[in-house]
Amino acid sequence: MLSNILYISYDGILEPLGQSQVLSYLERLSDKRTIYLISFEKSSDKKNKSLYTKISVRINESNIKWHPLTYYKNPIVLSTLWGIFHATVLSFWIVFKYDIKIIHARSYVSSISALVLKFFCDIQYIFDMRGFWADERVDGGIWRKDSYLYYMTKFFERSFLLNADVVVSLTHKAVYEMKSFSYLKKDIPNFKVITTCTNLELFKLKSNSDGALRQNKPLTVGYVGSIGVWYLFEEALDYYKLIQEVVPDAQLHIINKGGHTYINECLNNSGIDKGSVLLETRDHLDVAHAMQSMDVGIFMIKPLYSKIASMPTKLGEFLGCGVPCICNNGIGDMSDIINDRGVGVVLDSFDTDEKKESIMYLLKLIKDPLIKNRCRETALKYFSLEDGVNSYNNIYKSLDEKL
Repeated sequence: MLSNILYISYDGILEPLGQSQVLSYLERLSDKRTIYLISFEKSSDKKNKSLYTKISVRINESNIKWHPLTYYKNPIVLSTLWGIFHATVLSFWIVFKYDIKIIHARSYVSSISALVLKFFCDIQYIFDMRGFWADERVDGGIWRKDSYLYYMTKFFERSFLLNADVVVSLTHKAVYEMKSFSYLKKDIPNFKVITTCTNLELFKLKSNSDGALRQNKPLTVGYVGSIGVWYLFEEALDYYKLIQEVVPDAQLHIINKGGHTYINECLNNSGIDKGSVLLETRDHLDVAHAMQSMDVGIFMIKPLYSKIASMPTKLGEFLGCGVPCICNNGIGDMSDIINDRGVGVVLDSFDTDEKKESIMYLLKLIKDPLIKNRCRETALKYFSLEDGVNSYNNIYKSLDEKL
């Protein structure tokens, strides 16, 4: 008999991230079992009647029972504690009312509620860690490493890892790192690696009927998504400038929401001709369409300690559309995938000579008649949503067998 699941997400389902990285999975996972979903939604999203109705209809068409809580940001500590308390009480009610035996907690805050239930109830607990959250806060300059918040979060991280029945990591490098933790050497968790997956039915190759038109267009470099905190946007612009030295009519297509002022400042400071740049905001569907017309995707990420546990969603999206990528080393398993499959350029440093040398390789790669299919095949191998769903289903089945 298949057990029902309690899934706790501190990310809102009304947010684009929640829709792509939580709801897309749960819709498929609920085909054979009921999933009780607790999520934290921003008040502004809840008040958006069109969005709320759209997501509610989508959820009601699946076997998901949604319990949306409200996400409060300030004051941060008290708000977080209140959220944990609220989720924990609701979780107890759901577990006892519906005889839940498996709790799937996404990231750290959600896992506190799951851990409490693990201690008091006969349940199986999945810690879906999504990265080294405490270290991300330090690397992002939000916390100090000697702060009580960091020590407290690392204490909970240890408890999650020691008590989880399954630990899901985005990268193999993070698993390798965690196996070196002193407190895990005699008690290695049941690690599973499920990388950030992509809806490859949406992010797909462009129709061949557009091929002739595509050949007459200038080289298009695509930058999609965030420009803050983790991203080295100015390094990406510098790389684009170097491409223009070789291909003067190369275009830069930037798709971003909320950072246009900073982007324009960076463009002005870089000396890039804005006539060669298209800056716009698009919704999720239109982003996929835009990516299909790009020749190469570019993103540079700060190679910090916490990033060994990260896998950028946009890598799978670009590759799914047949677009090779330019990025830097030190981010999860990304460089291994790109180098092993020959689907882009990975910079070991930001040295100008290395960049120029890599551009010559990149231009040859773009002309490779097999590159688009190779990118697509790589996306199917590493970033398939269906494979991710199958992996989670296998985890659920393995826990069912222990009950």
